[in-house]
Amino acid sequence: MDRGRPGSKMHVLSDRSGLPVVVGVSSGNTHDSQGLKPMVTELQTRRDPRHGRCGKPGKLHADKAYDRDDLRRWLRGTRIAVRIARKGVEPSQRSASQVGA
Repeated sequence: MDRGRPGSKMHVLSDRSGLPVVVGVSSGNTHDSQGLKPMVTELQTRRDPRHGRCGKPGKLHADKAYDRDDLRRWLRGTRIAVRIARKGVEPSQRSASQVGA
């Protein structure tokens, strides 16, 4: 969160190859996690003129800014698998614990 910072913040939801699918803009002083629900909802309601309704994503990857229990529960309720980095766990720690498991 950028406290008191003027301006705007862009949120981008992309597919697995990195192509933007949904783009949103919010004020600069809002937390990143507040942009996730509207963007996923927009993706689920979007219609392709040629193919009809777009399918929902099977899995969502996100960084530590989205590590909130309420977001994880909401995504599970929409039947989207969650891969969100955990706060306080560095990538080297995470991979070492997975190797031993």
